[in-house]
Amino acid sequence: MKKAIYPGSFDPITNGHMDILIRASKVFDEVIVLVADNASKSHRFNAAQRVEMIEEAIKEFKLSNVKVDSTSGLSVQYAKKVGASHMIRGLRAVSDFEYEFQLAAANEYIDQTIDCVFFMSHNEKAFISSSAVNELYENGVDISKLVPASVLKMYKKK
Repeated sequence: MKKAIYPGSFDPITNGHMDILIRASKVFDEVIVLVADNASKSHRFNAAQRVEMIEEAIKEFKLSNVKVDSTSGLSVQYAKKVGASHMIRGLRAVSDFEYEFQLAAANEYIDQTIDCVFFMSHNEKAFISSSAVNELYENGVDISKLVPASVLKMYKKK
């Protein structure tokens, strides 16, 4: 069984993330969306809220082989702990490549048995990022086409 993790801050999860997750769920038997719970970073939503939004989005998109978890540790160590053989990463633009290349090299240094798999964003979703969604929302722009319904619901709660 091929198991992968899809790590990130997901603050919040966007339709760009969901596009990659949907595609990855067709490649792997099981995918775990891994929410990074880094207390030293400031987040709009806490880890429990991000997990809740993702769980609702998974139901919304009917992804039966996808689960959610969170960690404050290294993603590659989490992958090894749960028996995942791959880490999923998304690439939107060339500017993402250098960061992702360095991250993949660092992860390979820690554990050579965990492979990084990269999914390119579809063009119409390449501009979507969590920080852009947050900024648009703060400035009164309708973000309903950029995020799952669970994210809109959580914004309205805040």
